[in-house]
Amino acid sequence: HLLGGVDRPTSGKIYIDGNEINNMNNDKLAIFRRRQIGIVYQFYNLIPILTVEENISLPCDLDGNRPDKERMDLILKSFGLFERRNHLPNELSGGQQQRLCIARALAVKPEVLLMDEATSALDPISTGKIEELCMKLKDKYTIIMVTHNMQQAMRIADNTAFFLLGEMIECTDTATLFSTPKDKRTEEYIT
Repeated sequence: HLLGGVDRPTSGKIYIDGNEINNMNNDKLAIFRRRQIGIVYQFYNLIPILTVEENISLPCDLDGNRPDKERMDLILKSFGLFERRNHLPNELSGGQQQRLCIARALAVKPEVLLMDEATSALDPISTGKIEELCMKLKDKYTIIMVTHNMQQAMRIADNTAFFLLGEMIECTDTATLFSTPKDKRTEEYIT
């Protein structure tokens, strides 16, 4: 929430691309979030009365930049939602709803994608599809994913930070963190 500009820090400063975001007023912060940060929440936060296509285009509409038909078709096809474009969120499976959330977050072409426990409510097959999607997306986007699933972190993360009770204990490349952690607390947690 702090990196995405959803919450403001009680102390310290947050710089993103050289800009101190905690000094931005609410309007500038909203624009920053809409244009530079894509957020995928654990609980989908979809607008239930909007179709798949309308949910995807909503952040663009708010910014005055509705995606053209060609771009929308590409997004829908890329996320396996083309045939469901006119359905409401409650007519989709959990995996489809989460793919819709990712598509909506990426529709504005953000620089960073923040994912908060994006697969925790999904079955193993849907989780696998979201992980495959993340593997493809990480070549184009900076993805920061919060997960309690150690195996998931091992499968998809290039770098991993281990937090315990709100404190960052260790941060390094994923292979090193899981094979030779430097901190005993990390070792105890992952084993």
